[in-house]
Amino acid sequence: MQLTQGRTFSAHRAAAPPAARRVHVRTNVARVPQVNAAAVATKPNWEALASEMELGSPLVIMDHALKTFGSDVAIAFSGAEDVALIEYAHLTGRPYRVFSLDTGRLNPETYRLFDAVEKHYKIRIEYTFPEAQEVIDLVRAKGLFSFYEDGHNECCRIRKVKPLRKQLKTLRAWITGQRKDQSPGTRTEVPVVQVDPVFEGVDGGPGSLIKYNPLSNITSVEVWNFLRVMNVPVNSLHSCGYISIGCEPCTRPVLPNQAEREGRWWWEDAAAKECGLHSGNIKKGDGTVEERKVERDLWPAGSTVATLSKEEVRALAEGKRAKGTLAVLYAPWCRFCQALEPSYEALAARLTDSNVTVAKYQADIDREFCNDNLQLKTFPTIVYMPPDSKQVIKYPSERRDVDTLDMWVKTVAGK
Repeated sequence: MQLTQGRTFSAHRAAAPPAARRVHVRTNVARVPQVNAAAVATKPNWEALASEMELGSPLVIMDHALKTFGSDVAIAFSGAEDVALIEYAHLTGRPYRVFSLDTGRLNPETYRLFDAVEKHYKIRIEYTFPEAQEVIDLVRAKGLFSFYEDGHNECCRIRKVKPLRKQLKTLRAWITGQRKDQSPGTRTEVPVVQVDPVFEGVDGGPGSLIKYNPLSNITSVEVWNFLRVMNVPVNSLHSCGYISIGCEPCTRPVLPNQAEREGRWWWEDAAAKECGLHSGNIKKGDGTVEERKVERDLWPAGSTVATLSKEEVRALAEGKRAKGTLAVLYAPWCRFCQALEPSYEALAARLTDSNVTVAKYQADIDREFCNDNLQLKTFPTIVYMPPDSKQVIKYPSERRDVDTLDMWVKTVAGK
């Protein structure tokens, strides 16, 4: 496959104004170690490399990916602000590849951006498509909008996940636009480079695909400052209140101060976008499963978060409550629960002398009861149980920072 060579940028871009240079000042401070092809073959310590590159700018991280993997790495472009990845690749001066998933349900504005990007950078995007027969079978059996009734996972699996998996099987590394600030409490652990925990590369098997996240440590404000300074083409939906952009039926604008991912699959329980209830099982070679083991529990002894016993949880469910209780139903192995740990601990400290007990309950070992009585669907689930009542009020948002949680508790429990 022929690569796209980044264009030689003009003199006025090479001598960028101070504002353009300031975009990178905060992170462009690390000396990044280089990994050549021979080193890749010997399986370098990617976790250590991620730590060394943590302070690198997106440009430095992008250059590292392209230099290390060459034609075996490609940028995943969704048609949103991750167009910044293509600009960074272009600025390196190295050849680069870009691919996009055409689900057949994208907004017209997204298709127009694809065309504008191809013309601006003089490239050809490698489009991937779902299997036509699978789409036909789904639509004929369930209609065009079945995901509003039974969840987005089936449609996404056919239109996005399977085509992505097929594309990644041709690569040894890929580059994404994930950032830590995209969804507070769910994307706080996004290393700048990692062994992909989900997908496989061309060689197959665990560890065969490397994932770069050059934008991990910069904010939405910084991304948009960069895009404006560099005069990069962007999706016109952004000017209509769309921050996170996906398929047309599953994306809507967000209100001021909403997390950007709240505009996606808004009809579903926010927690349904997190760890599924069966994610704690590991499938073994013989087809059997075993419970995932963890090195430590969350909110261990000495924490200000109270630990509920099985007996106490059953008493609370029956309405035996002298005091309001806020409980997180969690699984120690769930990375979203792990990401919640510091903010929930801080919330417990704030509410130490309040009328609410802040507690935890390990629900992955008591799923059936929690499903039936405490509205558990996925991990983490946060519920408030008012005093002298059998009512269970579920926290509905993906925003899990301490200030938002504190504000919500006060709206349901009072001050």
